[in-house]
Amino acid sequence: MLLTIALILLVLWALGFFAFHVAGGLIHLILVLAIIIGLVHLFRGRAV
Repeated sequence: MLLTIALILLVLWALGFFAFHVAGGLIHLILVLAIIIGLVHLFRGRAV
């Protein structure tokens, strides 16, 4: 679930950065959120 959210945020960041030129701060905030979610998923691993 977290990985899916991180991927969606990365796609939104890429679209905003390359296609729509949304406000710069918002783009980087989305990128940071995606990286944090990805790291949490990586360190938590799969629950057994």
